[in-house]
Amino acid sequence: MFIEQAYKGNNKWWRVLLTTLLTSGVFIANFIMYFLSTKEQLQAAYDLMKDIPNNLSLVVNLIPFVFLLGLLFLLVYVLNNRSVLSLTTSRSKVDFKRIFFSFGLIVFISIAGFLVSYFTDNSNIVWNFKPINFFLLLFIGLILFPFQIGLEEYLFRGYLMQQIGVVVRNRWFPLLFTSITFGFLHSANPEVAEMGFGVMIFYVGTGLLLGIMTLMDEGMELALGFHFGNNLMVSLLLTSEFSALQTDALFKYSGVENTSGTLTEMIISISVTYPIILFILAKKYKWTNWKDKLTGSVSQPIQS
Repeated sequence: MFIEQAYKGNNKWWRVLLTTLLTSGVFIANFIMYFLSTKEQLQAAYDLMKDIPNNLSLVVNLIPFVFLLGLLFLLVYVLNNRSVLSLTTSRSKVDFKRIFFSFGLIVFISIAGFLVSYFTDNSNIVWNFKPINFFLLLFIGLILFPFQIGLEEYLFRGYLMQQIGVVVRNRWFPLLFTSITFGFLHSANPEVAEMGFGVMIFYVGTGLLLGIMTLMDEGMELALGFHFGNNLMVSLLLTSEFSALQTDALFKYSGVENTSGTLTEMIISISVTYPIILFILAKKYKWTNWKDKLTGSVSQPIQS
């Protein structure tokens, strides 16, 4: 079982606390700075980001995740005496077919959803294709997004899900805790400042979706593929003038900011699209015993 993989390592409280603090520093720092800064200071910081060339700004935002993910792997191996495999899955090896399937699924859904929206009303959507900038964006995304989503998944759905699970000895609490924490530690994201705290519903809901995937499938492969595909599509398909972090995407929204419309789309994703995704995955991977896997107890395996 996935959560029980934590029993393979050294779970002394100070080791877990040190690993968590050192690897979640970027989230904690952003969270603290966000609430200590005035509205004017935040706006000045976001305006400065917009003045930097899009691809350079993306690289600056993603580079720290390379080092933090490496640090997490190092601490898990050296300080917690565990393998990265035990952090990833309960299977004997990582199932890359699962990663590719969930990646392809969210890419298909994202493109299909965009096309429906585009052909329904494209009055405010303009072609924004700049070959050099776009392919550079694609290269950056393929190289650096895996580190960003890797840190978030390995930290929240991996390390924290497992470590909290073996402490409280159940599955529902780490699922809810990591989902809510995942959401609220994104509160310092520029998009939240631009569109308001209603966006947090989407972040928490996405964290819950990824957590359910992980627990039902007994591994993080599906969550890794989904998260990577989602972030890649967000950067490649559509950007706008009022986006806090802009990219050289294929299309650009030229209308005025529509906060209520954006929030409505997010709620539809959570209430309609996410259940459909879970249904597809459940059918493909023959998930059963939902109640026990999502809310059941956690106990240390008997050593033979």
